[in-house]
Amino acid sequence: MSAATNIHTQALLQDDPELAAVYGRLNQLDPTGQRFARVLRDTIDQLLNGEVTGRYDWKTLFKTEKTHAGTLVEINLQREFSFDDGIDMDYQINGIDVDCKYSQQFGGWMIPPEAVGHLCLLIWANDYESRWSAGILRIRDEWLNRGNNRDMKLTVKAAHRNKILWLWEKAELPENVLLHMSPTDREAVFASKSGQERLNELFRRAQNRRIGRNVIRTVAQQKDYMKRVRGNGGARSALRDEGILIMGDYTAHRKVAAALGVPVPREGEFVSAKVKRVDPSRALHSVELEGAHWALALDERPDCAAPVLPTPRR
Repeated sequence: MSAATNIHTQALLQDDPELAAVYGRLNQLDPTGQRFARVLRDTIDQLLNGEVTGRYDWKTLFKTEKTHAGTLVEINLQREFSFDDGIDMDYQINGIDVDCKYSQQFGGWMIPPEAVGHLCLLIWANDYESRWSAGILRIRDEWLNRGNNRDMKLTVKAAHRNKILWLWEKAELPENVLLHMSPTDREAVFASKSGQERLNELFRRAQNRRIGRNVIRTVAQQKDYMKRVRGNGGARSALRDEGILIMGDYTAHRKVAAALGVPVPREGEFVSAKVKRVDPSRALHSVELEGAHWALALDERPDCAAPVLPTPRR
């Protein structure tokens, strides 16, 4: 946070004690923003319903589904953080009424007339940019564009968006890997009729990237999708001969990922990586497994199967 931003934030907090109380409580509940980000990721995936539909792109949602997104974000945030029901608005946070508004388009929050004078939690998330923001604004009538819609909902004037007190601004949204893969790689993943083969191809093509469970569901399109990742016949054992490790969110696996210098899987995520035996004195990143040292193989063809990962322990 820059000095100018910090001064602006402090001024907003001093001018509005209720805003300061809500801001403080949300920071206390989620100091890193990871819980918010996970809710937004899961809500978008809930709408896409990839396990049933095979969809991974927001543009493929029906208009009614997109309209429902704001309600789902509101519900899922309340479930995650156990916010009390509001008296006049959606929630009570620290005993203060707060409305919740979500938009996929930045600045597109639809503010109802009854929210004027209240605090609003304004949330934006964009799957194409893999970014999200959440901020708090005391709604004032003079800061709003007049609505032309039938329910008279309003939007915040662009000139007054600087009044929003951002909790997190353009933070990282967990990546929708299928959306951001190249068309060639994506077509290769979905080419097979077998859910297992599709998952194997996903882990071949999307190495060194975090892959969430909802991506796994969408590709596998099977109820036992997690079984298709693990060893004993899943992708983890199928790809070992190709030198590919598939690390999950277990502590032991996370340590391996960190040692290899690849993204560390967060809760519900996997990371695949192709490895080879190396001399540890000549490798910037390496990990010892099964009595040998291993590093990323990059574009090289490994000369042996990948090692077995440590026994998972949380």
